[in-house]
Amino acid sequence: MIPALFAIVMMLMTGFLPTLNIVGEKEAGTIEQINVTPVAKWAFILAKLIPYWLIALFIITVCLLLAWLVYGITPAGPVALIYLLAMLLALFFSSLGLIISNYSDTMQQAIFVMWFFVVCLLLLSGLFTPTRSMPDWAYATTYVNPMHYFIEAIRTVFIRGGGFAAIAHQVLALAAIGLVMSGWAVVSYHKNS
Repeated sequence: MIPALFAIVMMLMTGFLPTLNIVGEKEAGTIEQINVTPVAKWAFILAKLIPYWLIALFIITVCLLLAWLVYGITPAGPVALIYLLAMLLALFFSSLGLIISNYSDTMQQAIFVMWFFVVCLLLLSGLFTPTRSMPDWAYATTYVNPMHYFIEAIRTVFIRGGGFAAIAHQVLALAAIGLVMSGWAVVSYHKNS
């Protein structure tokens, strides 16, 4: 459960904070000032995402230290792979948060929509129950669920001591899903010219 709990902490910190970011500026009225600047959409979104990636690095470091200090558990595989997986998951959740924020009008709406996706992604990820015990229609959702890939990969690295070759499939899937979502975050932000 320890490596899977990393996923929950990452999801909450790098998912909910970006969700409240742009929609908070919409409610405060400061988004209009940003919209009239000559900053490109991709630069604006990237500037919104970078702080959450730094937060993700800090969170994963604290989680690794607590796992070692409190439980005496250390990763059996390379720590660098854990950081790579954390950054890919942070890319997905921060992008998802910005997408929801771009389409939402109020903070309450953004939080409820994000909560809906978080619960679905978490329950269908294989964190609590094995995915093979799911009905076929539910198991099919794991192919597009980044939490499923992250949990499989971090358990392989953390518990079984697997290297990059053992998790290459999960890394590629997380990278592809993260890039699609970050592209969507840029496209969904409507900057007034």
